Amino acid sequence: MDVSHLLDELNDAQRQAVTAEDGHVLVLAGAGSGKTRVLVHRIAWLIQVHHVSPMGLLAVTFTNKAAGEMRGRVGRLLNLRPDGLWIGTFHGICHRLLRMHAAEVGLPDTFQILDSEDQYRLVRRVIRDMELDEGEHPPRQVQGFINHHKDDGRRPHQIEHFDRSFQARQVEIYQRYQDYCERSGLVDFAELMLRTVELLRDRPERRAHYQSRFGHILIDEFQDTNTLQYALVRLLAGDNNRLFVVGDDDQSIYGWRGARVENVAHFNRDFQPDVIRLEQNYRSTRTILEAANRVIDHNDDRMGKNLWTEGEQGEPIHLFAAFNAEEESEFVIARIHDWINQGGKPSDCAVLYRSNAQSRLFEQALLREDIPYRVYGGLRFFERAEIKDAMAYLRLIHNPHDDAAFERVINVPARGIGEQTVARIREHARAQGQSLGQAVTELIAQGGLSPRAARSASAFLQLIDNLVKATESASLAETVSALVRQVELVAWYQSREPADRAEAREENLAELVRAADSFDQPFEDEQAGLSVMASFLSQAALEAGEHQAERWEDCVQLMTLHSAKGLEFPLVFLAGMEEGLFPHQKSIEEPGRLAEERRLCYVGMTRAMQRLYITHAESRQTYGQTNFSRPSRFVAEIPDELIESIRSGPHVTPAGRSFHSAPRAEAGGLRLGASVRHAKFGPGTVVSLEGQGPNARIQVNFESAGAKWLVLAYANLELVA
Repeated sequence: MDVSHLLDELNDAQRQAVTAEDGHVLVLAGAGSGKTRVLVHRIAWLIQVHHVSPMGLLAVTFTNKAAGEMRGRVGRLLNLRPDGLWIGTFHGICHRLLRMHAAEVGLPDTFQILDSEDQYRLVRRVIRDMELDEGEHPPRQVQGFINHHKDDGRRPHQIEHFDRSFQARQVEIYQRYQDYCERSGLVDFAELMLRTVELLRDRPERRAHYQSRFGHILIDEFQDTNTLQYALVRLLAGDNNRLFVVGDDDQSIYGWRGARVENVAHFNRDFQPDVIRLEQNYRSTRTILEAANRVIDHNDDRMGKNLWTEGEQGEPIHLFAAFNAEEESEFVIARIHDWINQGGKPSDCAVLYRSNAQSRLFEQALLREDIPYRVYGGLRFFERAEIKDAMAYLRLIHNPHDDAAFERVINVPARGIGEQTVARIREHARAQGQSLGQAVTELIAQGGLSPRAARSASAFLQLIDNLVKATESASLAETVSALVRQVELVAWYQSREPADRAEAREENLAELVRAADSFDQPFEDEQAGLSVMASFLSQAALEAGEHQAERWEDCVQLMTLHSAKGLEFPLVFLAGMEEGLFPHQKSIEEPGRLAEERRLCYVGMTRAMQRLYITHAESRQTYGQTNFSRPSRFVAEIPDELIESIRSGPHVTPAGRSFHSAPRAEAGGLRLGASVRHAKFGPGTVVSLEGQGPNARIQVNFESAGAKWLVLAYANLELVA
């Protein structure tokens, strides 16, 4: 059998990983080193050379997009249909298993996935039902508490607390929340994992079945696994299965989301694998890689690797020190403008920052320059309010006991069902152990609601019943179209929102109908006996929970450093590289967090392919106050010989690098200390001058407006004798 095509395009380290013999393997895959290629070729190698059945492989990654790409590439490489392959995300694989064994874990066949926003709404409802103060128990914080303990495998009764303590009350909310989920047949993302772990842990026959089935297990992005995911891997591996784990401890940046970088070390300890390092980078220049290597070297407890490339040395890293955040944004957009004028594309450029709030100034500057841009990571399609409203109706058609969906749309469109009525329905449901739909039906029959509320609630129930009957034999697209039309969602948005926003919502609802019409039910859902509607609802919820955005158009990308992982751009700006901002102040104060911030810097630097700019500002406005800061310690960790300082001024980095000034004593006939007058700001005194010619800048301390930097050519300053 000729298998040369599986190895021809691989380098030595990649070939070693793909062809590894029996035993566990840990592939430490550096940024841009071709890890996806290795995973795909490893799967193909096992199937074609070792004759492993495609059904005997399990491959897990972290996004549906990555799983889809992997499935497609394997199919093309082996010229086979990839439908039967078990390739998916952790949550997707667990969803597939739970569908097949719902009754064994106490779930109804019609269980639905609760996405993050609906989970928040349900947590908030529980807190209100318990008549607790949301200020003392913020719903987002409680939601995080629940998910944290689920990710670590703890049910409410397993959490230690003292009676009547704050922790005890949070545990009580967790238990009440879980009771609601059980009654409504709802499963949140963490629950998908926890139920699956409990299934395999507590049912030896199921564990033995899947251990026997999956002889080879491949895990991507292993550094992002949490406690529960590692437990699942161990349960599936057993004593005899082979694990092929790909990860990079230097790119573990999601600790705040439950990821445990120590899982890489635990895997090394627990399974004693062969360790293969992928260090050849196919993305960045030698200068960028050398700088990133030197920064990450300052972290302790690394598995250790050193990125290198056969590519060019490339430009030095450009370091710009701005006076303030406004000047920083102007500089960045000017460089982007230059790039585009020289033939580059806007989508070649990415501005990365630590905090979402930093995007505003860059957006303003891009708008002024009429450069198209996109804030990466905005609301995804299934997270938009109108889509979630329509999907809630679809969930009620599928399962009338879905409390989260019921509560979302009982008064959408507005039908005169106020908060007091909803609270009464909740109270009755809790007292009787019923779903909200059952409770409102009973209250209407018993006269437990006011005549007006009863009429409105009856009309809502009748609407749902009519939708169920009207769509019993309809296709998925016909069902979605019917509910949008009969619920009159478009008319409701038109009556309460500006025309452009209502039009956008209408377009999105039309797109939902198109999405339903083109929905191709996954092979595994069909095999599990799911209806097309149940499959569509589940896939939508899984997609809404992802953190990766869709393919972008040709425009400048603005994004947080966390959003940038897995992406690459010819031109990258790391903005706001200041102590307290990046590294974030909280990370400096909390043990272990600084190392993750440094990994985040490493990830940001290695997104750059050709040119990397690092910028920081001496002053930045925060909550209306001007704060002064020094450059990030990460800047000081880059060797001097790799840096080109662009800007002049009396700035000194932590490493002691000085910036050489351009002539500053005089500009445009104005000298330091001169008295001037501005048409808007009034009288003031020149306190600083910089540059020459049309780009000369002047700082004036105005009596009423304070200190301001102005471009001399446009300032129209009047010299006061």
